[in-house]
Amino acid sequence: MAQIIDGKFIAAGVRAEVKAGVQKFVSEKRLAPKLAVVLVGDDPASQVYVRNKERGCADVGIVSEVRRVPATLKQAELIDIVRQLNRDPGVHGILVQLPLPAGLNERLVMDEIDPGKDVDGLHPLNMGKLLRGDDSGFVPCTPQGAIELILSTGIEIAGKEAVVVGRSNIVGKPMSLLLLQKNATVTICHSRTKDLGAVTARADILVAAVGSPQIIHGEMIKRDAVVIDVGTNRVGEKLVGDVDFDSANERAAYLTPVPGGVGPMTIALLLKNTLKAAKLLAAKNS
Repeated sequence: MAQIIDGKFIAAGVRAEVKAGVQKFVSEKRLAPKLAVVLVGDDPASQVYVRNKERGCADVGIVSEVRRVPATLKQAELIDIVRQLNRDPGVHGILVQLPLPAGLNERLVMDEIDPGKDVDGLHPLNMGKLLRGDDSGFVPCTPQGAIELILSTGIEIAGKEAVVVGRSNIVGKPMSLLLLQKNATVTICHSRTKDLGAVTARADILVAAVGSPQIIHGEMIKRDAVVIDVGTNRVGEKLVGDVDFDSANERAAYLTPVPGGVGPMTIALLLKNTLKAAKLLAAKNS
């Protein structure tokens, strides 16, 4: 049986560090870090994510502002909101909740966010910094959190064979880069990968981030691997990951649950990035 990686517990430690950092920042600057979230439309999952972010901010002392706008919003109007937030000196972090409704171009919106306020790490400048190993930028929160969960097991990442299933800009690609920085040998799988199970079965570290319910089964997992399940899929009334938990539990050495694994870490790292953005902006303006 696998040892379950408790994302809630590890995230609580990160949040405690952020809370102490926010208190110190407020004491020194007489100003609280502020995160602005733009929520377009009424997607139920997005609304849940945004409420969790609001609660996380309140928990650590970060001010949160949520701009809820209709799905009928035009591209130019959304970009204008982002530019307003860029100019607002009281806003330290900006997050546009994805996915956006049909008809809105996510890439164009991400390109408009001030890189110094891009706490989701999706601006081209921040993605470029990640590519070259420059830690002055912002890294997407979910892969950051996944790395923290892997490190929590105590295993040495260097030299391990890692497989990332999924190639999104939000998780798959940055996850692979972070693993490379830790000196893992990394393979990225996707919808065109032939014989997926043969590739995943080689992985000492397996990260599933494809958004397909329980696509990874126990026989696809190397015995005693570390398995990080990023997927969050609703099947009926139940939330399940990209990994079939029961069969993976028989093979893996370490395994994240869904929910309670990567999800809490994503919020915790968003709070950490927001505090970092506030510090960088304060230093720039001092």
